Parts: sequence; structure tokens; C-alpha cells
Amino acid sequence: MNWKKRFVSQKLNVKFTLVIILFMVIPIGILAGILFYNMEKNVVSENTGYMEYTMERNKDAVATKINSINMSTQFFLSDEPLLEMLKRTKDGETFSAEEWYSFKNSDIVSLERLVNNNPLLYGVRVYASNDRVQEMMPILYAASRMEKQPWQSEETVTGWHYDFNDQIFNSYTMRQNRKILSLVTEIKDSDSGTLGMIEAAMTMENMFPSLYENIEDEWSCFLTEDGGCYFGEGDGEDENTGRQELLAEIMAQYTADEEIQTCYLKLQGQHLIVSYLPLQELNGTLLCVKNITSNIHHVYRMRNTFVAVMLVLLVVLTFFINAIVKHLLKQLYEILRAIRRVQGGDLDVVIEHCGPDEMGELGTQINKMLTRIKQLMDDNLKREMLVKNSEIRALQNQINAHFIYNVLESIKMMAEIDEEYDISDAVTSLGKLLRYSMKWVSGNVLVEQELEYIKNYMALINLRFDYEIYLSLNLPEIILQQEIPKMSLQPIVENAIYHGIEQMAEDTNIYIKGRVEGNDCVIEITDAGRGMTEEEMAQLRQKIAGELDSSGGSGNGIGLKNVQDRIQIAFGGAYGIEVASQIGCYTKIIVRIPMTHRGEAE
Repeated sequence: MNWKKRFVSQKLNVKFTLVIILFMVIPIGILAGILFYNMEKNVVSENTGYMEYTMERNKDAVATKINSINMSTQFFLSDEPLLEMLKRTKDGETFSAEEWYSFKNSDIVSLERLVNNNPLLYGVRVYASNDRVQEMMPILYAASRMEKQPWQSEETVTGWHYDFNDQIFNSYTMRQNRKILSLVTEIKDSDSGTLGMIEAAMTMENMFPSLYENIEDEWSCFLTEDGGCYFGEGDGEDENTGRQELLAEIMAQYTADEEIQTCYLKLQGQHLIVSYLPLQELNGTLLCVKNITSNIHHVYRMRNTFVAVMLVLLVVLTFFINAIVKHLLKQLYEILRAIRRVQGGDLDVVIEHCGPDEMGELGTQINKMLTRIKQLMDDNLKREMLVKNSEIRALQNQINAHFIYNVLESIKMMAEIDEEYDISDAVTSLGKLLRYSMKWVSGNVLVEQELEYIKNYMALINLRFDYEIYLSLNLPEIILQQEIPKMSLQPIVENAIYHGIEQMAEDTNIYIKGRVEGNDCVIEITDAGRGMTEEEMAQLRQKIAGELDSSGGSGNGIGLKNVQDRIQIAFGGAYGIEVASQIGCYTKIIVRIPMTHRGEAE
């Protein structure tokens, strides 16, 4: 048996320890999960905002540069001297040296000045449709010079061309590593047809600076509708190869739109913020990617570190809490053994060694409870004896009451034989009064029964005085059928006679009126007596409320205090009596009881 109890004790220790740890772990785990989830979301949100801002800047910059190229092209197309010269050379006309010299100084110089004043441009070149023109660098070139450009071999010559080296000259000085893009526009004449081509060029770095910015964990590329993909020269070939593998998955998430799109993607184990800028003028899309994998992994490392630290703390707390629980439950086991003995019927148990802690306080209170139980059992035994004695006395009173009723009936008959009808009526009223007051009733009575008793009481009272006290009743039927504690209204009437009317010694009235207020019944008992001063009324209210001692003597409110207590015991603290009075005029007692019956009366 000892090993079984020890096993149960250990099991209880483990349960208490687990419960305490769970109450600690679950809230901490939930808060930590919310914290690190929000940290990850904040990293994504901050970088998304950064990429959107960057792409907005790129959008404005690219739009400005495209406008610059278009405006330069349109300016060249609207230059009349240039168009006239190209038309005449195509038609086979020849120019003298003076004409070429004049053309250069008047028109070519102004065009060159226009190009040089625009720092965004790489250059603007005009290629004639033949080789009969006098080349004037850097503006005017013969048709054969155009054959050296890489875009000349493409299927469509006009339009945009990207990421090529300028090869218009074969000299070493012109072999630059700078990649350029250009807009090639055909020069047409309604009579002569194609007069030549205009090439407005700009460096790729100038058009797309984000492709060439060497920012850690960021890269960009420009994708054309025909499948072209252009990276900056600063990116290594291996890096570009790896990025091209991501492009297919990145573009699969893209839905064509005219606005900037920025999204968070998880691809190939990487966490990416991708921003798309559609460039309809260039027939392509600028793509900017920021790799936030290191930032997200930093959050994950913080989370893992937190979990590891929490696990270590939990192990330490487990041993610490288990030791505390063992100490606390030691006293509990002693209390449980005492309770088992009490369940077996032994009330003489005393829990010893009650310490100052909570368990010790519990043992102390159990000792007090056992002492109180024994005292209550003794009191209950005595109370049962008193109840039995009261029932015997009540039975004896009923027997005595029957004897009194029979005697009163005999007196009544004697008075009627002698034609003393006043005496007969008085004996009848006295008999009804005694029957009502001595009747054994364990609960409440109807208001109607209580008022019948008051009528008999008033009939006997008027025999004592030389003056008449008239009783006026005005109560609806529904109030007459409500319940009220027995002998609740009669003490109020009696109090009105002895303390309000008797000192006046003249004919007067007592009014009893009733009304319904919501779910309550209000009964007002008003005497046309001497009334009370404000001091007397305040003192009476204190006695009724129990704030002032009302023991001993007459005229001290003890009757009204008893009525108040009985009504509140029967119906609750919201019900009872109130007092209103005016010196020399009246005294009014207001009785409030709940509506206990509605049914037929209502």
C-alpha cells in the first residue's frame, strides 16, 4: 500500500508540474509566434516599400530619357534643310564644296549643338540612303556606314535596338565597351520614298542605371517582348546564368499590366521581393529583384535561438517547480488523510503542524470547520428538540382555542336570547379575531384575509372609545388576492390608533388604499391623526432601518420594525415600508410587496 500511495503522490506531482509549465509555455509560445511572425512581415513590408519607391524613380527617369530620344528624333525629322539635302542627293544631284560647307555651318552645326546640349544622349546620327553625301561627323553619314552597325542585320531595322557596341568606325578609338541602345526611325518623303535613317542612341547604363548598380542582394534586368534578356556588365556570367534560371518562375507570377507590380516570392529556397515596371514604349519590362533571404534567415535564427533558450529555461523550471510542488503537496497529503478520516465518521481529527503558508492556512481552516461542524450538530439537535416542543405547544394551543371558541359561541347565544345584539356582534368580532390570530399558518395569507382581521379589530376598538374611528378601504381586486405575511397590516393600524388618533379623542378616519406599480403592489395606510415632526419621523425611520436601537417601551417603532423585517425576509430587501407624515395632519405608512398572483384577478 505504501508504494501505491507513493506512486499516486509522484503522479500528482508530475500533473501539477505539467499544468504549471503548460500555463507558462502556451502564452509565451503564442506571444513569441506572433512576435516573430510580425517581424518577418515587417521585413517583407519594409523591403516591398523600398522596391516600390525605387521602381517609381526608375519609371520617372526612363520616361524622361525616352522623351528625350523621341524629341530629338522628331526635331531631326522636322529639319527642312536636312530633308532637302537628303532628297536632292537621292535624286542624283551633286553639291559643290561651297554648298557642303554652307550646309555644315548652317544646319549641321546647329544639330550638333542640340545633341551636345543634351547630356542624356549618346548621339543622334543621320544615315543617307546612298553614299553621295559628304559625311559630317557626328551627324551625317553615308549609307555604307550604316551597314557596320549590328542592328542592320536584324529582320526589322526600324524601332528599338538594345545592348550593342557602336561599330560605325573600325578605328581603335571607337571600339568602346560601352553598351548602347538606339531608336532607328525611317526618313520618308511622299515623292522620293525613303531618304535615310535616323539613329538616336543612349548608353544602356544611362537608360537603365539599376542594371549597373552594384548593390548587395539586388539585381535588375530588362526583358523584351521578343525574349531578349539584358543584364548589366558588372554582373558575372555565373551570376547571370543563375538569375536566368529564376526568370522563368518570376515571370510566371507576372500578369501584364500598365502599372508597377511588386510582390513577395519564395522561389528555389530564396525569399525575393520582385518589382515589375512595364515599359510599353520600349516593348519590354524592367525587372528589379531584391534578395531578402539573409534578412528572413536572421529572423529565423532569432526565433530558433529564442526556442532553444526557452527549452533550457523550461528544463530548469521543471526541476525547480517540481521541488516546490513536492514541498507544497506534503502538507496537502496530510490534509487529505485527515479528510478521509472525517469521511469515515471521525470528527475528532486535528490537523497538526499547520505552517504559515497557504496549505497551513487550509489546515487551520479545516480544524475550525470541524469544530464548527460539531457545534452545529449539537445546535441542530437542540433545535430539533425545540421544534418538537413547539409543535406540541401549538397542538395544545389549538385545543385551548377550540375551548375558547365554544365558550364565545355560548356567550353569543345567551346575548341573542336576551336580545343584546351589540354584545352578540362584539363577541362575534372577538371570535373571528381570536380564530385568525391563533390559527396555525406556516406561510403567507391573502391581503383580503388580513383586511378582514382589521375590520374585526376595528369593531372591537370602537367599543372602547366614546368617539368613532371609521375605516375606509379602497383596494382593487388584484391586490386583495396578493400574498402578505400574516399580521403585517394590523400592527400598522394599531400603531396609528395608539400613537396618532387616541391622543386627539375625536371622530376620525383611517384610510387603506392600494394600487399597482409595474410588478409591485403598494398599500397606503393613512390616519388623520396628530402627525409627527421631522425629528420624530427621522428617528422612526432609523428604528425601522435598524440603525437605532428600538428595544423596550412602547411607541418606539418596534412594531413597524418587525413588519419591515418580516416583509424583507419573505420577499427580499427591495420591499418593505416607508413613512410620510405632517404634524397636525396625517401619518402615512406605505407598504410595498411584490405581485405574487396575476391569473383570474387580472
